[in-house]
Amino acid sequence: MDTKYIFVTGGVVSSLGKGIISASIGKLLQARGYKVTIQKFDPYINIDPGTLNPYEHGECYVTEDGMETDLDLGHYERFTGIRTTRHNSITTGRIYKTVIDRERHGDYLGKTIQVVPHITDEIKRRMLRAPLNPPKGEGNGFDSPLPLENPGEAFDFVITEVGGTIGDIESAPFMEAIRQLRWQLGRDAVCVHLTYVPYLKAADELKTKPTQHSVKELQGMGIQPDILVLRTERHLDDSMRLKVASFCNVDLECVVQSEDMPSIYEVPVSMQRQGLDAAILRKIGIPVGETPAMQPWHTFLQKQRNATREVHIGLVGKYDLQDAYKSIRESLNLAGIYNDVKAKLHFVNSEEITTENVAGKLEGLQGIVVCPGFGQRGIEGKIIAAEYTRNNDIPTFGICLGMQMMVIEFARNVLGYKDANSAEMDDRTPHNVIDMMEEQKTITQMGGTMRLGAYECELKEGSRAAEAYGAVADSSLMIKERHRHRYEFNNKYREEYEAKGMKCVGVNPAANLVEIVEIPEKKWYIGAQFHPEYSSTVLNPHPLFMSFVKACLEK
Repeated sequence: MDTKYIFVTGGVVSSLGKGIISASIGKLLQARGYKVTIQKFDPYINIDPGTLNPYEHGECYVTEDGMETDLDLGHYERFTGIRTTRHNSITTGRIYKTVIDRERHGDYLGKTIQVVPHITDEIKRRMLRAPLNPPKGEGNGFDSPLPLENPGEAFDFVITEVGGTIGDIESAPFMEAIRQLRWQLGRDAVCVHLTYVPYLKAADELKTKPTQHSVKELQGMGIQPDILVLRTERHLDDSMRLKVASFCNVDLECVVQSEDMPSIYEVPVSMQRQGLDAAILRKIGIPVGETPAMQPWHTFLQKQRNATREVHIGLVGKYDLQDAYKSIRESLNLAGIYNDVKAKLHFVNSEEITTENVAGKLEGLQGIVVCPGFGQRGIEGKIIAAEYTRNNDIPTFGICLGMQMMVIEFARNVLGYKDANSAEMDDRTPHNVIDMMEEQKTITQMGGTMRLGAYECELKEGSRAAEAYGAVADSSLMIKERHRHRYEFNNKYREEYEAKGMKCVGVNPAANLVEIVEIPEKKWYIGAQFHPEYSSTVLNPHPLFMSFVKACLEK
């Protein structure tokens, strides 16, 4: 069949959960046997979120092909198991850069470059995932001989989430592109609009007026939503849904509610129960057929509900923000569920950790994750925490910068190099046990220039890491994981580390880069230069997180 397009927009306020709804739609259509991809269009002018502070935008998620993207792509992958690419994350900055590069190249033959049609045509091209070098045509925005990105394979459904809120100035070109595509595609396109129905405690009432205004604004842009998803903290009865349907020109069956759920993973089941996927298929003109059983998903949810025992894990980092370590938190939660426990996560601010208070800060924790990050702030606290957990044999998992801090701690307190450091923090240290990668030393640009994406890692047979991966079917000693870093373990010190008990048990075969270190004599003390959290999904939790949580339970 021809590709069908679903556009997901939001109104009233941000942070309603468009990413969760988009991922849920993808999961439900996937369960019906359709090939699905989900993409995020963000209105900000940054080329990508790679240079954004996590306090601004949450974590930066990295795709296998090395694109720094929005954290919603993590939801897409965790829910559906698909592997996104650079074509699944687009910003206003990338759109404008493409158009400006083409203008500088002379592709527009002297025409005045405008938001309409040139910017909107480029947005449409990417929303449609149009192939490389489409037919030339004056003024259609598809006439560039430049090597544009090739989006590749075809899909049954392409779900496009647009960031921000209806009415934002920066969202206007995206809305205009959607308006044009709705007319161009006819029944092959559906618009799903997510709004908020607030509860006023003083009046003891749910209010639909914000939703009405949001839809009116969308209609003013020439877009009539086909389906409304009402975000609410209280259950909406049929009379309220009918009221929204009547005022917003939407069929009653196409008004569904997204109530607060015990877990985000309950949302797809709730949407299926209300017939969201069936409504989409009917709007497009596809026979609905039987409702999929989604048995593996329900089995997971049952395990989640049955998990009553708790495991307490500390996240040692500098970003006191839930979204800053989103993928790590979800990976720990998923690993907990599959170990039949509820992971209770506790943030421990590494800036506040000292040798005097570290015992108190980590008291009651059965394991800690030394979190990733960049820069000087909070690293000494991470080093102190790593020393404490090593000496007290508390399961410890260091990720990226966290792994590097474990390496520095070992150099200072076991190898005896009290001035050991990373060249990132002190470029004059005589013992740069963590050094800048050779190919990074000539790079001056920041955005998108790190070692990014999936690289191979060969595991040492018999190691704790190999044992963890070995628990996964079809695993081998050669794995592939995603990276985001400029600095690496300095191989000059490798023999000393190995001799003193910290083993290098995972190495990239092409660059001889140390990817995993561990101390075998400890219960579980492993550092990974890569980001395993990017590969953990609902139905396939990451083996290192599974092994770590299991060790925490034994502790």
